Amino acid sequence: MLARTRVLLRPVQILIVEDNATDAHFIKEALKHSWLPMSFVVAEDGLKALDYLHRQADFANSLHPDLILLDLNLPKKDGWEVLREIRRNPAFTPVPVVILTGSKDDTDAEKARDGRADLYVVKPLDAAHFSLMVKSVERILVEKFEVKE
Repeated sequence: MLARTRVLLRPVQILIVEDNATDAHFIKEALKHSWLPMSFVVAEDGLKALDYLHRQADFANSLHPDLILLDLNLPKKDGWEVLREIRRNPAFTPVPVVILTGSKDDTDAEKARDGRADLYVVKPLDAAHFSLMVKSVERILVEKFEVKE
């Protein structure tokens, strides 16, 4: 039986929903070390994330994201509200959502699973943990696109 393999013809579009510019920078820098080509857009709050997803306001010409990295503690609309809206909209339900948060609370992790997040990752504090985050994101993307390294 032949393995199904897909070649990516464009970079993977990642929406990073993060209000902390330093965290967003470190996330992008860590993911740049992936073997998968990636392109990033950062939304600094929940409302901007939803504008991006709905292609409204400044994001009228935005690309549909292939993956969403979502912080929970966001201004204007928190990550829980954004996750609910993503999962309610059939156009976005196939998009993997990774909760990337500072919360180590098991209740939050369980709530994220109940909200149909694909993965719950505590924000890395050092280079080794950033590498683990990259591997987790790669695994999700490899499964989604059926690509091989």
